[in-house]
Parts: sequence; structure tokens; C-alpha cells
Amino acid sequence: MPIIQVEMLKGRTVEQKKAMVEKVTEAVAETANCPRDAVKIIIREMEYENFAQGGVLKCDEK
Repeated sequence: MPIIQVEMLKGRTVEQKKAMVEKVTEAVAETANCPRDAVKIIIREMEYENFAQGGVLKCDEK
């Protein structure tokens, strides 16, 4: 049973998440040769203050 964890910044709509899990499930089921219902996906959303790139917090970007 594949378990996929997706970490991303907050801000996506439920519709966007539905579309993402549909496509990820399809790709994993096909490449791992397993049934779609065996694919589990965990979405973890983080606040902009908890992510940095290049030494700058995302919440501080202009």
C-alpha cells in the first residue's frame, strides 16, 4: 500500500486538492501496479511563516 505525503503552503482550494489527489493516485497506481484504493495520500499544509527559501521566510517575501 503506497502512502504519499504532500507538503505544501496553505491556499489551495478543495477543488484543487481533489484534482491533485486524483492525478497522483492515478500515477502511483499505474507505476506501482496496485489498485487505486490501495493508494493513500496525506496532505500537510503549512503556514507561510513556517517555510523559508534562501534564508527568507515566505511570509516576509514582497
